Amino acid sequence: MEWGFPTRVASKRDPAVKLDRFVTNARNLSSSMWKPSIANPERRCVVPFTHFAEPHPEGGKGDDGKPRQMWFSLPDQPIGFFAGLWRPTERGDAYAFCTTSPNETVAPWHPKAMPAILHPADLIIWLDGSHDDAPRTGAAL
Repeated sequence: MEWGFPTRVASKRDPAVKLDRFVTNARNLSSSMWKPSIANPERRCVVPFTHFAEPHPEGGKGDDGKPRQMWFSLPDQPIGFFAGLWRPTERGDAYAFCTTSPNETVAPWHPKAMPAILHPADLIIWLDGSHDDAPRTGAAL
């Protein structure tokens, strides 16, 4: 699968020109972009991870010349799972992961949001639960 739901947005230079943009984080699950996927258990998925990064609040470049990042992992789990959504697109299937309010560990680095990390006990509820139950399972650890 490709990371990011495709969408077309107006160019800032020329609003008549539409640009492809790929939305990777599902923030507002009630928006029309995410609603069809969250409502259909078949369009929910889990996104495995070992680490994730947030931009370093001081900015700057790392040793590799890329923007500096702050990395996070789950110390008690070698692999974690983000709450994800997917849909078919013209280019093939695409996925994004859901975000939630940051926990105490992530908030100093990224105060707006962080990936919605599923507790292992909530994987089945996320994948098979009702529309009302599904959004409540993604939680910051």
